[in-house]
Amino acid sequence: MTAATTEPVNLPPGPRVPKALLGIALLIARHGGFAYLARRYGDAFTVNIPFFGRMVVVSSPADVKELFTASRTIVGRPTNNLGDVLGRGSTFSLDGDELHERRRLLLPPFHGKGMRSYERITEEEVLREIATWPEGQEFETLEPMMRISLNTILRAVFGAEGPALEELRTLMPVAVEFGSRIALMPSYVRRDLGPWSPGGRFAKYRKRMDALIASLMAEARSDPNFEQRQDVLTLLLQARYEDGRPISDEHIADELLTLLVAGHETTSAQLSWAIERIRRHPDLLSRLYDEVDAGGSELRLATISEVQRTRPVLTAALRRARTRIKLGEWVIPEDTTVMASIQLALASENNFPDSEAFNPDRFMGANPSPFAYIPFGGGMMRCVGASFATMEMDVALRTMLRELKFEPTSAPAERRHTRGVSIAPAKGGRAVVFRRKSADKTVNAAVGTSVAQNGHQ
Repeated sequence: MTAATTEPVNLPPGPRVPKALLGIALLIARHGGFAYLARRYGDAFTVNIPFFGRMVVVSSPADVKELFTASRTIVGRPTNNLGDVLGRGSTFSLDGDELHERRRLLLPPFHGKGMRSYERITEEEVLREIATWPEGQEFETLEPMMRISLNTILRAVFGAEGPALEELRTLMPVAVEFGSRIALMPSYVRRDLGPWSPGGRFAKYRKRMDALIASLMAEARSDPNFEQRQDVLTLLLQARYEDGRPISDEHIADELLTLLVAGHETTSAQLSWAIERIRRHPDLLSRLYDEVDAGGSELRLATISEVQRTRPVLTAALRRARTRIKLGEWVIPEDTTVMASIQLALASENNFPDSEAFNPDRFMGANPSPFAYIPFGGGMMRCVGASFATMEMDVALRTMLRELKFEPTSAPAERRHTRGVSIAPAKGGRAVVFRRKSADKTVNAAVGTSVAQNGHQ
């Protein structure tokens, strides 16, 4: 178990490369760079890069477990994170006991009876979006998935329609993309230095979003059915800490923005990856159609898990050593960033044999280790919306498979593209679809059996 220690510092090995040079290399070859270092140094290594400084990277289940289960008194949140952008009331800004208390209030809205209404909302948004998709023409799915995800989470979070929600639909995509990019930049870039500075531009977005959220709070409070509402905003307005205190309106605004940002960008990218992957596996696609027609879900959920394993949209879960700690065989000094590499854990041959193969059957009837399969992170900082995101992906994929015929492809796999915080298909997860009621039943077979042997990387 991870514990404070007075033993001499003992860091894992790592490249002896100038900080700036290594930082540039990892920025250019983010995915391939970490994969190379893991092959060279093993499942624990040390890097020294700009903004983060000295950082220890771990990926073995044993080390990840120790890190995720460490006491919040000795391991906490890193200083470089989205909290600077999302506000001091965001979960991404909180740490220790304050984070523990906030998570207790945030988890209930994403479980229980409220989830059933969220499923209905998701299906409605998918049906609305796919009604506009062209038949027989290749198009990018990433932007449509972003609309589905944004509209779903806006309705689930705020529970109403109206001018404020319509404006958020327009404002949020621009603000999220811009905010996710500056979140990875040095802190001075994020400062508001005037309307022409990056920080000033985001501050303008944030001011307008705060005003819209404030109007939606007032609207919820004035609703005669306030006590019966199941939207996330209302549940947070009703929530109380153990001492009876409510969450402040300022902190609720920060949390709602956090939920929108975290739930919108990542889920849409993951859904786009799902389409990119299943089109390159026609046998799997056929099985998915058979299952959805029979009313099943096991293979679909396994496919979502394998998409998350092979194409994770987030690649790291970061922590900071508050004091000198012993992690496995290593002794890590105070104020050192420790990264649990989601990418490396999910790609590990030890964790997932034949890991390079896309094989959803590995998840059929299996429960992988929660410290090997970590697409949502883990421990006290695990994504609070993990259940919501899984539900949304399942309902969206189920609805699309029920309504559409996806044409398989033998095109090479799409490369990974960094969109600030998340990783998306470089070509937008391209697809060709037909309405199932009018589709030629042989459209998949016409592509040829060669598809099954190409583009599966």
